[in-house]
Amino acid sequence: MPSLQINGKTLSLDVPDDMPLLWALRDVAGLTGTKFGCGVSLCGACTVHVDGQAVRSCVTPVGSLAGKQVVTIEAIGDDPVGARVQEAWRKIDVVQCGYCQSGQVMAATALLRAKPAPTDADIDAGMSGNICRCGTYGRIRAAIKIAAAAK
Repeated sequence: MPSLQINGKTLSLDVPDDMPLLWALRDVAGLTGTKFGCGVSLCGACTVHVDGQAVRSCVTPVGSLAGKQVVTIEAIGDDPVGARVQEAWRKIDVVQCGYCQSGQVMAATALLRAKPAPTDADIDAGMSGNICRCGTYGRIRAAIKIAAAAK
């Protein structure tokens, strides 16, 4: 039974080590903010942070997370950078359907932690692979710039 550090709490989950983190979060821990999109690490809907790095939870086995800190969208607002990103998202109404947005927010937060004043090229690279079927990319870019300026 793996014991994981999720959102600052230790959770003992009765799951096999090879279970993808996404399903442990959603189906066992009840943290449904992380979304299933493609299941093969291509869309970014399942993005969470592991030790501060954005990772795709659909391909990350639970057994690989011993001693690591996992943060999901449910707790990203507790991080000052994450809170700025969420506020910027609300300020300019980024969300359309919203399905991909938890992954977008998680990727944007990791980007701004790594590059507090990102260029357009930095944003393109940091958000690469996070797909938005509604096409809110312009508003996502604008929100990242707002969050960066709000330090």
